[in-house]
Amino acid sequence: MSRLSYYGFFSILVLFSFVVSCNKEGTEQEPKVSPKMETKTNGKKILFFGDSLTAGYGLDGPEESFVHLAYLELQKKYPDLEYVNAGVSGDTTSGGLARLDWVLNTKYDVFVLELGANDSLRGLPTKMTEENLTRIIREARIKYPSIKILLIGMRTLPNMGPQYAKEFAALFPKVAKKEKTEFMPFLLEGVAGDRRLNQNDGIHPTAEGHKILSKHLVPYLNKLLK
Repeated sequence: MSRLSYYGFFSILVLFSFVVSCNKEGTEQEPKVSPKMETKTNGKKILFFGDSLTAGYGLDGPEESFVHLAYLELQKKYPDLEYVNAGVSGDTTSGGLARLDWVLNTKYDVFVLELGANDSLRGLPTKMTEENLTRIIREARIKYPSIKILLIGMRTLPNMGPQYAKEFAALFPKVAKKEKTEFMPFLLEGVAGDRRLNQNDGIHPTAEGHKILSKHLVPYLNKLLK
């Protein structure tokens, strides 16, 4: 199968998955965050703030998510490390902004921001996504001025059109540069489009896929935890 036809097939799977996910879960729900936080004292704290990718949608348990796997690797170097997984399936940047104050109920040293994919699946204006991400970053810093932030970039689907795809991909590095945050270009690098590493919906990584996400993420977090 050619690369172009493969991504066309992948796009259909993703759109179908999105419709099913929205019908099943919705996006205007009360945040049902199941925080996983180690209760050790005097350790640095990481907040993972995102959507279904962060939440570990479709896995057998939170211990299989890239969030927890990254924590286990980092704990070898930082034994007192703590974290909270504040991922909510179906969340958009607007939804994240709406629940931000509730989530920032304790001080964090590192803030991992993984939102925007659902904005693109809905075809929301890229300017709106950019503004929401900027506001989330600024409000987190107002609350905790010394917090270190990692913005994770995302990409959209070819069927959204070349102009939209270009604008969407460009907004993440633009925000990171403007707000002076650490930047990870694409969370799903090496996983997106590989049916062996994704669940049947074609969009959410399997446990094996999450291992790859974790491996890519750890170096960024190591840098911020120094």
